[in-house]
Amino acid sequence: MLSFREAQTIEDLADLLYDFLPGSGNGRTAFPIAAAQAGVGELWTLGSKRPAIVQLLTATLEQRRSHFTKLIVAIVRQAMTYRRGKGNPLSRTEIDRLNSLLPGVEFKIPELLEPDFLNSFSPPKPEATTPQADTLSATKAQELATLLIEISKLDPQTRGLRFEGFLNELFAGFGLAPRGAFRLVGEQIDGSFRLQGQTYLVEAKWHGPQIGFADLMTFSGKVAGKASWARGLFVSNSGFTADGLEAFSRGRQTNLICVDGLDLYEVLSRKVSLIDVLEEKARRAAETNRAFVAVRDLSLRGG
Repeated sequence: MLSFREAQTIEDLADLLYDFLPGSGNGRTAFPIAAAQAGVGELWTLGSKRPAIVQLLTATLEQRRSHFTKLIVAIVRQAMTYRRGKGNPLSRTEIDRLNSLLPGVEFKIPELLEPDFLNSFSPPKPEATTPQADTLSATKAQELATLLIEISKLDPQTRGLRFEGFLNELFAGFGLAPRGAFRLVGEQIDGSFRLQGQTYLVEAKWHGPQIGFADLMTFSGKVAGKASWARGLFVSNSGFTADGLEAFSRGRQTNLICVDGLDLYEVLSRKVSLIDVLEEKARRAAETNRAFVAVRDLSLRGG
């Protein structure tokens, strides 16, 4: 059985490798083909792509540990061909990230660390920055408010996908540089954004029961397993239980702040700025260790 550290590293590797190759449908470059080349083809399982990647990496470590580096090299070699063909070649940043993760499963791969190989990649392009905005335009706020109402009428799967787009547009509207598309697991959404130089990891639920202690602890653990400077934002349209928030605030330092549906309404009605909300929630969390303070209790002035 994998250690907790190895299991977390496998999850991080699966996130990184997800865009390296397709799961199927290609006769030359795909995860099952790379697995076969590494001698672990039978460990690839059919089904959703990310769980299949996690299963492949986990089973290889547990059952064919000596084949693990062969598998990673096969994936990278195929990805170099596949991604270049798609006009989106592998980047030095991705290889550096891969090299930084592999020690978590007690491996280093010399071929991936060779200076000539690393220098063959173009220098990473600087990320475009968007100035942070104090408020949304009236048109954009109305557009997002309408989208939020429409989401409530959709089936669960479609609802999750539309909520993904909503969050991306909301964070982008305030210049918070959301990291790509939020990836869905059920109706939970993972992603990140930057606020005043701080990186926040995001988990969100559109619908369902209020979030309690167990879900808060699970996400807090995920954030704690990342870089020490990471923070977390939990968005729950249905809100949070009072008992769960109280239990979460006792006996541990919070690394989360929380937003509920009423908070989103206050932002979309342009009564308050999302940036002001997040900054004040972070300040209250630092002062009181409370992960959630409602916008209506923050004494913020609207635009």
